[in-house]
Amino acid sequence: MLISLSIRDVVLIEHLDLAFSSGLTALTGETGAGKSILLDSLGLALGMRADIGLIRTGAAQASVAARFIPPLGHPVHALLLEQGVAPDEDGLVLRRVLGRDGRSRAFVNDQPVGVALLRRIASELVEVQGQHDQMALAETAVQTALLDGFGVPPLLRRSVAAEYRAWRDAEAALRAAQAAQEKNASDRDWLVHSVEELSRLAPQPGEEQELAGERQRLQQGERRAEAVAAAIAELNPRERRTGGPASALRAAARALQRLTPSDQEAASGEAAPALAALERAEEALAEAETLLSRLAAAIEPDPRELERAEERLFALRAGARKHGVAVSDLPGLLAQLTERFSLLENGEAGLVAHAEAAAAARTRFEQAAGRLAAARAEAAVRLDRAVGRELPPLRLDRARFVTELAPLAESAWGPHGTESVRFLIATNPGQPPAPLGRVASGGELSRLLLALKVVLAQDSSVPTLVFDEVDSGVGGATAAAVGERLARVAEHVQILVVTHSPQVAARAAAHLQVAKQAGRSRTATSVERLDPAARREEIARMLAGTTVTEAARAAADSLLLGSAA
Repeated sequence: MLISLSIRDVVLIEHLDLAFSSGLTALTGETGAGKSILLDSLGLALGMRADIGLIRTGAAQASVAARFIPPLGHPVHALLLEQGVAPDEDGLVLRRVLGRDGRSRAFVNDQPVGVALLRRIASELVEVQGQHDQMALAETAVQTALLDGFGVPPLLRRSVAAEYRAWRDAEAALRAAQAAQEKNASDRDWLVHSVEELSRLAPQPGEEQELAGERQRLQQGERRAEAVAAAIAELNPRERRTGGPASALRAAARALQRLTPSDQEAASGEAAPALAALERAEEALAEAETLLSRLAAAIEPDPRELERAEERLFALRAGARKHGVAVSDLPGLLAQLTERFSLLENGEAGLVAHAEAAAAARTRFEQAAGRLAAARAEAAVRLDRAVGRELPPLRLDRARFVTELAPLAESAWGPHGTESVRFLIATNPGQPPAPLGRVASGGELSRLLLALKVVLAQDSSVPTLVFDEVDSGVGGATAAAVGERLARVAEHVQILVVTHSPQVAARAAAHLQVAKQAGRSRTATSVERLDPAARREEIARMLAGTTVTEAARAAADSLLLGSAA
């Protein structure tokens, strides 16, 4: 319920803090006192349209904060959790700030939010019923929601919405399969050729990287083999005329060995080390040749392997260029085209499966919608009877209220079912029922809305209702009946009613008087909670007008006593 309303710098209100209680609260005051300012202020906090005309003259901004305490288990708690809004131990505070530039800021528990979310949260907490809302009663969507709220199980409504979405999803899948089949059929020749070509190529995941690595390894092997061969050629040249290191060593040894005996004896001591060195060099050279021969045998590459790797790599890259993809994407492309080809070959069977699934989903939706229609028909009979009992005291005793259920064309089926809901009314005997908007006046719609609220109050999840002059255009016994019904609804929900009717005000559990006070420099709107004596005087004023007489006070006493009985 609404606990308090804090208003700052709105039109004629500079600073105002109001506290509210449960039950029925009446807001009264002379015409022009500022009752509409209170409703506009509350509307600002609830996320309604912001107008810079609401900002008090001389103020930089206007702000309004409304504090609520939702009942345990109320849907708004789940909504706050879903939106990540932190709870507050003192309740739920909706606040709006409007600046001179026309921009507004919204807060929930001092957490900045969008105005749309503020409005969505507020819609779970309070309904404001004014002339615009009375005209909205003539809309089919509103009437459907009211009937469903009266006696149609929420689980059944959710089932219909879920089956409708499932049916539409199945229909979309069928249309997609049909479009894919048509496209595949038009691309058949290209598709067959591409699948055959890629299947022959048989690309494997990661193959390009493997081939590139293998190619690099083989190319490096060739370079190593060439280096070893060159080294061997230097040690053992093929040209006999070119002396190699071995020939040079042997020649040097022979030269030393050709010394004459006398020379040998003289030089034996000097030549022996040289001959030994030449022998060691020859042995080292022979060992080097042996090692190089072994190395050459070990690293000798097969040129066919390099050729095969390069041909495969070039073939993969050519295929990738042709299809406009990376080499790494070729396996996925082959799988995709193969699937399309499979769909093309088995398309009829797939289409039949999709069509059967769509037909089954439609059947489930129609069955759920049929159950919903039956529940609505039963609820409509009970609603018509309940509303009919409320009409005579509201000066609609000659009126007849009828809830009409009419089947919709298939193109108009939706998550709300397969039939439309219309509230019809005949205001005179013998007159056929007609839609509310064509027959009922604004005052009749207002009273009809009240009758519906009386009937629907126990099933409503909205804890606070605000009525703006629901008693407009009526008086006497009819006004008393309006007050009695508002008091009855207030047994289940909190009600704030702006009224000019003393009969309605007398029924209230709390009474707030709105007044305009004119000073030398400015005019301000004030609100006072009336005690019993002041309340008696206000109701007497509402009865008598400008001059309050003793007779008016006695009549006020009678109304208050009758309301308390």
